[in-house]
Amino acid sequence: MISHLGSIFATLMFVWAVFQQYFPYQFRGYIEKYSQRLLSFVYPYVQITFNEFTGERLMRSEAYSAIENYLSSTSSSQAKRLKADIVKNNQSLVLSMDDHEEVADEFQGIKLWWASAKHVGKTQSFAFYPVTDEKRFYKLTFHKKHRDLIIGPYLKHVLKEGKAIKVRNRQRKLYTNNGSNWSHVVFEHPATFQTLAMEQDKKEEIMEDLITFSQAEEFYSRIGRAWKRGYLLYGPPGTGKSTMIAAMANLLGYDIYDLELTAVKDNTELRKLLIETSSKSIIVIEDIDCSLDLTGQRRPKKEKKDEAEEMKQHPMHKASIEEAKIGQVTLSGLLNFIDGLWSACGGERLIVFTTNFVEKLDPALIRKGRMDKHIELSYCGFEAFKVLAKNYQKVDSHKLFGRIQDLLREVRITPADVAEHLMPKTASRDLQTCFESLIQALESAKQAQDSNKEETALI
Repeated sequence: MISHLGSIFATLMFVWAVFQQYFPYQFRGYIEKYSQRLLSFVYPYVQITFNEFTGERLMRSEAYSAIENYLSSTSSSQAKRLKADIVKNNQSLVLSMDDHEEVADEFQGIKLWWASAKHVGKTQSFAFYPVTDEKRFYKLTFHKKHRDLIIGPYLKHVLKEGKAIKVRNRQRKLYTNNGSNWSHVVFEHPATFQTLAMEQDKKEEIMEDLITFSQAEEFYSRIGRAWKRGYLLYGPPGTGKSTMIAAMANLLGYDIYDLELTAVKDNTELRKLLIETSSKSIIVIEDIDCSLDLTGQRRPKKEKKDEAEEMKQHPMHKASIEEAKIGQVTLSGLLNFIDGLWSACGGERLIVFTTNFVEKLDPALIRKGRMDKHIELSYCGFEAFKVLAKNYQKVDSHKLFGRIQDLLREVRITPADVAEHLMPKTASRDLQTCFESLIQALESAKQAQDSNKEETALI
C-alpha cells in the first residue's frame, strides 16, 4: 500500500510540474479559480487575513496592533513559542505569538483559531546589509455558518479589547503647552485616593463618580452628549487640589494635559490644542482665577463706554488697544473649548479647573453641564489628619490624638501645614516630637484666632 501511495504521489508531483511549466498562464488562472470554488464546497471554514502593513504608504495597521495586544494574554497561556519585547512607551513586557504558531479562542460558545505567519520575499543580495522583505500577518479561521457573528460582534470585541490592553500597558504622560504645541514628560506621581487627606465618605463618592464616568460610553452615546465630564476643585491654598488631580489620573489610568492659558495666543490656538489631546486624558487648568481676564462678571456697560470715550480722546491709543484685544483667549473661546462642538472630538476626557476663590469666577464658566461636579477641598479635619498620620508616621492611634482632635474642631489649618509638622526633618525627630510640634502650632493658631475675634468684637 505504501509503495502504491508513493507512486501516486510522485505521479501527481510530475503532472503538477508539467502543468506549471507548459500550460498557459491564463489557463492556469482559470483552473486555480475554479478549483478554489470546488474546494469551498468541501472545506467549511472561512479565513480572514490581517496584514501588518496596509495602504499605499505601508503604515502599520491599527487592526493588526489591536489583534496583537488581544492575543498577548491568550498566546502566553497556549502557544509553545513566544516573542517578548518592551514596546516604546510601554511599562510592561509584551508577549506575542512567534511565527507559524496557532492558538484557539472562544466567543459565545463558538471556537475559532488565530494563526501567526509571514511571507518572506527575496533578499537583496547586492546590498551591503542584506534585508529580507518579510510581511507578517494574522489569519483568523472559523466555520462559515458563524460568519455574521464573527465578522460583526466578535471582531468588534477583539479590536475594542486590544485597544484597551494597549492603554493599560502604555506609559502615561504629563503634557504642557508652549503656545499651540504640546510637550511631555513621563507621569510618575505616586498620589492615590488611599493616601489623600480627606474624609473617607467623600473619597468614595468621588471615586464612584469617576469610575461610573469611565464605563459610560454607551450611556453618553445614547443621550447624545460628548463623553466628557467637568470637575471644579476649589478651596484654600494647600488643601490638596493638585494632589487630587494626580490621584484621579492614577485611578483611571489617564494622561494629564496641564494647559497654561497665558501661553496661548488666541482662541484658534486653544482649539488646536484641544484637537491634539488624546482620549482617556485629563485636561487641567490650575488657578483659573489667575488665568488672563476670565474671572468675574462680564464687563458692565459703563466700563465699555469709558473705554470708548478714551479711544476718542486718544486716537493713538486705539491701535494699541485693538492690538491687545487681538491674540487673546476670551471667555467665549474658553466656554466653546469646554462644551462647544469641538469638545466632542475624541472621547473619555475629564476637564478640571482649580481655584482658590470660586466666587470670582463667571457663573457661565462653572455651571452644571460645564463643570458637572463641584468638589470643595477644605481645611484639615480629624479624619484627614489620621490619613496623614498613617502616611507620614505609620500610626493609626496615639495618646495625643484626643488633644489634636479637639484643636482641629476649633482651628482652621490646611493639610499641607499639618503634613509639614509630621514630616521627619532630622534623624532624632521621633513620633512624639512631631505630634507635640503640631499641637503647639494648633494652640498658637487658636490663640491668634481668639485674639482676632476679640478685636473684631471691640470694633
